[in-house]
Formats: sequence, structure tokens, C-alpha cells
Amino acid sequence: QVQLVESGGGLVQAGGSLRLSCPASGNIFTINAMGWYRQAPGKQRELVAQITSGGSTNYADSVKGRFTISRDNAKNTVYLQMNSLKPEDTAVYYCNADLVDFTLTRRLYWGQGTQVTVSS
Repeated sequence: QVQLVESGGGLVQAGGSLRLSCPASGNIFTINAMGWYRQAPGKQRELVAQITSGGSTNYADSVKGRFTISRDNAKNTVYLQMNSLKPEDTAVYYCNADLVDFTLTRRLYWGQGTQVTVSS
């Protein structure tokens, strides 16, 4: 069993900051890439940022320069530091992890999501 649980979401004014966390727990052998996605009402889920096991990162153009993804491999945790938040960043944020479990099965796991609301 593997679980990802996001935390750190909430209500913030435009220009403010939030830091999301997502630890992965359970029968984990190794974790490859980890990432953050978001889904606003009536829209498709979209990539926000991704980080490989080696620390290489990739960002959506809309968040470049404002958001920073990082990970702590010892804690199997991925973070998303969000600064200069805008109302259009309002969405449910999901973390995911491409990992191999103790049965040596590789699959993509998702968290349950955390709401981020940015007021104008």
C-alpha cells in the first residue's frame, strides 16, 4: 500500500504565499519523478511542476518565477512553494509520484488533493 497525502492548502490573498507538502508513505522501493498538478472548476487537470529523482525541474509557463518545486528524498516528500499568488491559481492541487513498490511494480500514484483559493 502506498499513500500520498497533500497538506498546506488554504485561503490566501493575492500576492500571498503558500507551501504545499506531500509525503509518500508505504511499501516504497524507489521514487522516480514527483510532481504537482492542479484542476480548476470546469477545467482539465494541468501540470504545475515536476521534479526528477536527480533534482531536475520542469514548470508550467504560468507559474515560472513564482513557484518552486523541491523534494526531500530521505523523507519521500515533495514540496511546492507558491509565491505571488494570483486568483487564477485557485484550484485543487494534486501531487503525484512515479514509484516502484516492494513488489517491484512501477505505477503512478496520486494524492487526494488540497484546495488553494486566492482572493483578489
